[in-house]
Amino acid sequence: MEDEKYKDQVPVVEETKVKVLLEIEASYGPDEKSDYPPAGTNSIYSAILSRNEAVKDAKRLKSFLELRDKYVKQNVVFEDPMFPASDASLFYSRKFPMKFEWKRPSEICENPQFIIDGANRTDICQGELGDCWLLAAIACLTLNEKLLYRVIPPDQSFTENYAGIFHFQFWRYGEWVDVIVDDQIPTNKNQLVFTKSFRKNEFWSALLEKAYAKLHGSYEALKGGNTLEAMEDFTGGVTEFFELSEAPKELFMIMKKAMQRGSLMGCSIDVSVRKNDQIKTREFIQKSWDTNKKQNGTRKALGERLIRGHAYSIIALEECDENGKDTKIRLIRLRNPWGFVLWKGPCSKEWSTISIADRENLKKQTIEQSEFWMSFNDFKRNFTKLEICNLTPDTLQGDERLSWTVSVNQGRWVRGSSAGGCRNFPDTFWTNPQYRLQLFEQDDDSEDGEVLCTVVVALMQKGRRMQRNQGARYLTIGFSIYEVLNMMRGENQHLQKDFFLYTASKAKCKTYINLREVTERFRLPPGEYVIIPSTFEPHQDGEFILRVFSEKSNNEIKTEGFSLETCRSMIALMDTDGTGKLNLQEFKHLWKKIKQWQVIFKRYDKNKSCSISSFEMRNAVNDAGFHLNKQLYDIIAMRYADEHLNIDFDSYICCFVRLEGMFRAFNAFDKDGDGIIKLNVLEVTWFEYYYH
Repeated sequence: MEDEKYKDQVPVVEETKVKVLLEIEASYGPDEKSDYPPAGTNSIYSAILSRNEAVKDAKRLKSFLELRDKYVKQNVVFEDPMFPASDASLFYSRKFPMKFEWKRPSEICENPQFIIDGANRTDICQGELGDCWLLAAIACLTLNEKLLYRVIPPDQSFTENYAGIFHFQFWRYGEWVDVIVDDQIPTNKNQLVFTKSFRKNEFWSALLEKAYAKLHGSYEALKGGNTLEAMEDFTGGVTEFFELSEAPKELFMIMKKAMQRGSLMGCSIDVSVRKNDQIKTREFIQKSWDTNKKQNGTRKALGERLIRGHAYSIIALEECDENGKDTKIRLIRLRNPWGFVLWKGPCSKEWSTISIADRENLKKQTIEQSEFWMSFNDFKRNFTKLEICNLTPDTLQGDERLSWTVSVNQGRWVRGSSAGGCRNFPDTFWTNPQYRLQLFEQDDDSEDGEVLCTVVVALMQKGRRMQRNQGARYLTIGFSIYEVLNMMRGENQHLQKDFFLYTASKAKCKTYINLREVTERFRLPPGEYVIIPSTFEPHQDGEFILRVFSEKSNNEIKTEGFSLETCRSMIALMDTDGTGKLNLQEFKHLWKKIKQWQVIFKRYDKNKSCSISSFEMRNAVNDAGFHLNKQLYDIIAMRYADEHLNIDFDSYICCFVRLEGMFRAFNAFDKDGDGIIKLNVLEVTWFEYYYH
């Protein structure tokens, strides 16, 4: 029994660190009651659409192209019933101190354009909403065109096929979702109230902000946040968070490598300052804004001030030669989402000592009016938080470029059942969800005979921002990893209280923190482990997604692609409308099946030969949920095995596709569920054609 096993042992005491972060929510100006939104955009246009028809379309889950083409044909403009042009889409806790008018771009200005000369970071200027964290992420996104146009499909226009409908794509908890919006935007005095472009007739950034607001329920839901959150939603990447006071010595090289690999980066300064300092900062911003207004909108550098609680984008990093010395000067380029610069710090000394060649090279770089250089030392002195979103786990302080597999687990903490809190609460910690992790493939670069496996664990809480109107805030979350005892390996039972009382964790996150996602990279000995995700306090309800990235060492399935026969079988399986083609949803379902079957294939491809024994095929078929009689197993071996009694990946998939189709068709014909079907001659011929 569990009690007997541990009766002579002393309980393990572990320290659990916790940190609480304040969200970034600096608005454009110092006073939310202000009536000075920067120059906006809009014009006159109005069209009426049956709201009932739009609701019906939304319920049918029609695609963007279907909806757009329908309204173009009807010569009406789309009104989004799921995110209406009303106060309900703006704020849930209070009224904003100005009157809003929802207008379409053609009502705001002449010749409205979706994107002018490419979407770039100058198209993003913050308005009267405290979402600088979001805009900093968008600015970073514009540095990578491939990522940018994944989020912002470019084939949208205010002229060609215009119907007042636009769409954007975001990564949400493991999959990409398409968010459709109409183009009605909040205005005041015919100017955009929230995000806008410096070009008065460009609207992609305003509509992107609206789609992101719809994703979370309202514009107010975007007030306050961390840049990492939006970066993840734009990429599906893996996040890193650094307190600059505790950052590693090689931070500059970590950041430079991250930027070379397409990572997105932002930074900010904590808002925990004395009240008098906050007042001075507010007065300074007010004075700066007033000066800008008097200068007819000219954006010029003002003062030598960085704003606390405000998010900045990191645009570039440079190492320059120092004149007459064998040393390097490190510089960093930042962007202020407000559209103008508030920093004129002591950069001149470094600039004056930079070699002429490097100085000329820097001058060639395009520096926008919202951007500024500062020395890396000044950056570390002034800023407190650095956020990096990597497209893969490679840049998590490692120099190697690896290939990764990822497993995604959805879970939840339920008060009174599975919300056990952290290790500080031993009576309930064991009740948290538990996830088994097997590490067998060691790293290639292990030194001194040490055998280690690289793994990255990312714990993300779900839905909290959307639930803000119900008072939800981000929970303080983290995780621990325990090595499973030999006697318990291979068993899937839930580990009990005494196991955790008398067993120290093998690894854990550095600190529990109230971020949406906590990510850590580990190198662990091969073996079997259990990951325990939890909130810091027990009895807190919440949903989460746990992603585990593990290195793939020579474990890829090598194949020349699927044969024509296999492809035909796939089409026959998934082509539900008889067109001979697969639409996006049909292909998505097929690909999900193939990935599931691939996992089973790898399980039995023990020698990494990219084939499995015909004897193992019986187990693989059972694992996939197909239960066959002996004759069918014999037929599979005869039909798909080669002369060495091996089945390659293509034949394996072809077999599974046909089995899936046969089971699906049989169930469709088995009307009374007795396991017997009757077929006429035409139906038998149909079966023969599709599944022989």
